[in-house]
Amino acid sequence: MKKKNVVKLLTPVIAAGLLLSACNSSTGGTTKNSASNTKKEDISTFPMVVKNTKKPVSDGVLNFAQVSDTPFEGTLNYAFYQGQPDYEILQFFDEPLFSTNGDYEFTNDGAATYKMSNDNKTITVKIKDNVNWSDGKPVTAQDYEYSFLVIGNKDYTGVRYGDAIIQSIVGMKEYHEGKAQNISGIKIIDDKTLSITFASANPSLLTGLWPYAMPKHYLGDVPIKDLAKSDKIHKTPIGFGPFKIKKMVPGESVQFERNDDYYHGKPNLQGVVLKVVNPKVILQSLKKGEVDVADFPADQYPAAKGSKNFQFVGKIDLAYNYIGFKLGHWDAKKGVSVMDNPKFQDKNLRQAMGYALDEKSVGEKIYNGLRFPATSLIPPSFPTWSDPKANPVGYDPAKAKKLLDKAGYKDTDKDGLREDPNGKKFTINFLAMSGGDTAEPLARFYIQSWKNVGLDVKLVDGRLAEFNSFYKMVEEDDPKVDLFAGAWGTGTDVDPYGLYAKDASFNYSRFVSEKNEKLLAEGHSDKAFDKDFRKKTYSEWQKYMNDEMPVIPTLFRSAITGVNNRVTNFSVDPKDSSFVWSKVGVSSDTPDAQ
Repeated sequence: MKKKNVVKLLTPVIAAGLLLSACNSSTGGTTKNSASNTKKEDISTFPMVVKNTKKPVSDGVLNFAQVSDTPFEGTLNYAFYQGQPDYEILQFFDEPLFSTNGDYEFTNDGAATYKMSNDNKTITVKIKDNVNWSDGKPVTAQDYEYSFLVIGNKDYTGVRYGDAIIQSIVGMKEYHEGKAQNISGIKIIDDKTLSITFASANPSLLTGLWPYAMPKHYLGDVPIKDLAKSDKIHKTPIGFGPFKIKKMVPGESVQFERNDDYYHGKPNLQGVVLKVVNPKVILQSLKKGEVDVADFPADQYPAAKGSKNFQFVGKIDLAYNYIGFKLGHWDAKKGVSVMDNPKFQDKNLRQAMGYALDEKSVGEKIYNGLRFPATSLIPPSFPTWSDPKANPVGYDPAKAKKLLDKAGYKDTDKDGLREDPNGKKFTINFLAMSGGDTAEPLARFYIQSWKNVGLDVKLVDGRLAEFNSFYKMVEEDDPKVDLFAGAWGTGTDVDPYGLYAKDASFNYSRFVSEKNEKLLAEGHSDKAFDKDFRKKTYSEWQKYMNDEMPVIPTLFRSAITGVNNRVTNFSVDPKDSSFVWSKVGVSSDTPDAQ
């Protein structure tokens, strides 16, 4: 399913199934479910649209699997959610104001239209007259303004304020500091129209502008400091999408019913049932017809090939996996990262840990070719901007050992493990997330790979962490965590500022440098309207980050989705309309099963 991730700040998507492996930790080269001579898959051969030309039934209900081994948190508002599980719920009942084209640029085909000023500093947005919240109230310009007032407020408890475009709105800083009651750069023209003026032009504006309205009439009586935990967001949220929430079992399932007043026309489906399905049983759930749509774990693909009752669609994902170093902490009062943890300040150590990892074998032997080595921090789903020659770190354990020697990490007591430059025992605490049968073997494989070059790495608390506790430790800079394995869904804006800038709370490694700030700023400056300049800037940034290595890019990913044969009009093609869920249907009341 096409994900309407047009938010510039990136969304954490370390969900069950992303960090999977069947590597034997002692050998690093075997798998338990695929032979080394298995034919490798090429994502370019997968269709992006399901093959079912039958007419959808009028009152069909689709079963959607949220593939996860942990309950969803249920923070059901775009301004506050952080995990992919909550996004998968949001997509059914709420949506952005703007649709997008194949290059992820805003179009005027959605709930609102826009017009840019000649100097590219002011955007005028007009919400269409037939766009209403699911309680019948119209979506207004004040609702769109309210979303910025919430995110920019000093009492806001979410993470979106770090967005460079949001911060560049004229008057946002004064409002955020409590010096103004409103944001001077946002002007209400009438109930359906407003304008937003920015301090400078930004080429990412039409891919990265915050596109979500919030129902002010519904949420406005809740203090902003309490919004994230309010029942109106966790239990009874509203939106203007194709469906409405009918019933929810917290953490387990959501039942949606059709929004007959949906502005883009009556949806084909009468309803959708979303339920959490453990990755261990998702294949059988698809085969039995218990679910119609499921993001499918790549490591299980060989066992699923040849299934008759469902088909696969796929594409290169707007995402990548990485391993991050904890280089400091987040100063919440100042809203900046502080790089003050001395443990990993030597980039030779960081690089050595990257060179120790054989990601090519992981991608080929474990994921059947549906994961492949990440060469930088911009994935190839952005072909204009991704630079595969940005001095990527490959698998070279001999080089890793030389770098460690150079940095002074040597095995002085001859026990096979290196001491630090002061001759003291050196242990690295590694945080990895649970998810599926092979999550732990992959974590162990990484640990063994580092041991092979003389580094003593142990799992935090001796075990994998489930999704919510993992992010709590990462976000709060838990001192137990030295190193963590994560993944990012990039959304549709290539600008990496929201992940790696000093004032971006998603900068979980807490990396800070003047050159990084300079390159990130140039990437969305006036000069970056020149695509050649922007491409050169992002190429330099990718090379710089591969050299400094605050995080190790590990795997780029192919996203594959299992879809029951009865499903119609289902697509993952970015060129397709953003209104895909209203078009999806089922051609039979009974799912195909085998």
